[in-house]
Amino acid sequence: MILTVALNAALDVTYHIDQPVTPHATHRVRAVTSAAGGKALNTARILHTLGESVLSTGLLGGTTGQQIAALIPDGLRHRFVSVAAESRRAIVVADPADATGFWEPGADVTAAEWSRFTDRYDGLTRVARLVVLSGSLPPGLPVDAYAQLVRIARRNRALTILDCDGPALHAALPEGPDVIKPNTAELAEAVPHLDSGNEAGVVEAAHALRHAGARTVVASRGPDGLIAVSGDGGWAAAPAAAIVGNPTGAGDACVAGLARGILHGQPWRHRLRDAVALSAAAVLAPIAGHVEVHDYLRLRGTVDVRDLAMSNQHVSDNTEEQ
Repeated sequence: MILTVALNAALDVTYHIDQPVTPHATHRVRAVTSAAGGKALNTARILHTLGESVLSTGLLGGTTGQQIAALIPDGLRHRFVSVAAESRRAIVVADPADATGFWEPGADVTAAEWSRFTDRYDGLTRVARLVVLSGSLPPGLPVDAYAQLVRIARRNRALTILDCDGPALHAALPEGPDVIKPNTAELAEAVPHLDSGNEAGVVEAAHALRHAGARTVVASRGPDGLIAVSGDGGWAAAPAAAIVGNPTGAGDACVAGLARGILHGQPWRHRLRDAVALSAAAVLAPIAGHVEVHDYLRLRGTVDVRDLAMSNQHVSDNTEEQ
C-alpha cells in the first residue's frame, strides 16, 4: 500500500479564462471547478485512477476541510485528523497557455493536534510499503515535521518519497529520505552555489543533496523532463515534444509515477518513463491532480530515457538505492 500525507491539504478552485492573465485587468471566468487538492491528495487521486492501493492521511479543519473531504473521489481511502483551524484554498487562474496560482497559508496546527496526527501516522506506516510526503507545512508545525515523519517511516520499514522545499527539506535530509523530488527552482534554493539551469549543474546539485542525506534525487525540469541521480547511476528522461496546457499538478503526477514504480520494483528507467508520461498527461488535464489514462499510455511510448555519465566518486557516495 502507498500512504500519501497531506499536512496542508487544500480546496483547489480553478478559474478557467479564454485570454492570458493581464495584471490590473478584469477577466471573465468561463468555468469554475473545485477539487480536493494539495500535492499529496493530487498524487493519491492519480494513483487511485491507475488502480493502485493507496490511502491518504493528513490534517483537515473547518468548513473548508469538510468541503475537501466531501470532494475526495469515491473509493479513495482516507483517514484524516481533524484540527480546529480552517484548511486553506488554492486558487488557480488557468488561461489557454498557462496557469497562475494563489496559495493560502493553511490551518494553524497546535502541538496537541500534531501529536494526535503522529500517533495515527505511526500506525499507518506499519502497514504501508511506501509513504509520499509532499507539500508545504501549515502554520504551527515545526520545521522538522517531515524529518520526524521520515524517521517514523524508516523505523517502521516503509520507504519515503519527499516533495517539499526550503527549511523543511533541509531539516529532513539528515534522516535519509529514499527519494526527494525538487524542481529546478527548489534545487537552486537548496544548492545556491551551483547552476541548476543546465544539465551538468542539476547533476552536481543532485550529488550535493545526496551527500546531505537523500538516497536518490529526482529533479523536475518542467518541459525538459527529469534528471535522476542515485547510488547506481544517473538518468535523464524527457517528453518527445513540449506539452501545452495547465502545468499545475504535473509535479504531483510525477511523484505518482515514481511511487508506483518503486512499489512494483521497476528499474529507474521505467520509473522515470512513467513519471514523465504522467506529468505530461496531467498538463493536458484541465484540473490539477487528474489524468486521462489514455493520454498517459499514449505519451509513455514517446518518452526518451538515457543514461548519464557519472564519475566513480559520485556513484560511490550514499550507494543504497531503493
